[in-house]
Amino acid sequence: MSKFIQLSKRTGETKSHMNQARKQGRIPAVLYGIGKDTMSLEVNEKEMLDILKKNPRAILQGKTADEKVIPIVVQHIQKEIMSGKLLHIDFHHVNMTKMMDSKVTIHFSGDAIGLKSGGTLQVDIYEVEVRCMPDVLPTSMEVDISGLAAGDQLLVSDLIFMDGIEVLTDPATVMIQIKAVHAEVEETA
Repeated sequence: MSKFIQLSKRTGETKSHMNQARKQGRIPAVLYGIGKDTMSLEVNEKEMLDILKKNPRAILQGKTADEKVIPIVVQHIQKEIMSGKLLHIDFHHVNMTKMMDSKVTIHFSGDAIGLKSGGTLQVDIYEVEVRCMPDVLPTSMEVDISGLAAGDQLLVSDLIFMDGIEVLTDPATVMIQIKAVHAEVEETA
């Protein structure tokens, strides 16, 4: 939790005001949480894109106008369909003393030996859901697939997380598999 983002109070709620703010590089946002007042905010688009590129699920330190620092996470992002431009962001207040549910991105590394023998790689999921304390939430997990042969697969149960992290995704879920390619044999009449 080291990345700061400036949370500015939103000055207007009309659609035209929000469109004008977007043109000036400010994205409308909202911050909510259990037992907390909902706040209508604006964030700098450039800062937000940088954060989302590096780690979209990071616990951020939201800095308000009165210099108060609030631990927050990005809960939801609304984007324009055609251009992908950010339209609105929902932040959620993080209680650092309670367990939280989040997703952890899985990065697959290495070249599977099954690919060299003609197999094809099929990735079924790129993230798993976990429950843990906010200060031990991993940003991502790297999994080496170089030992996978044709016909092999990795399940969620094959992941090894540090103590204190409970995996909520079904352990029998296939994450990645190397499918063997079968040549079709022509039958002669």
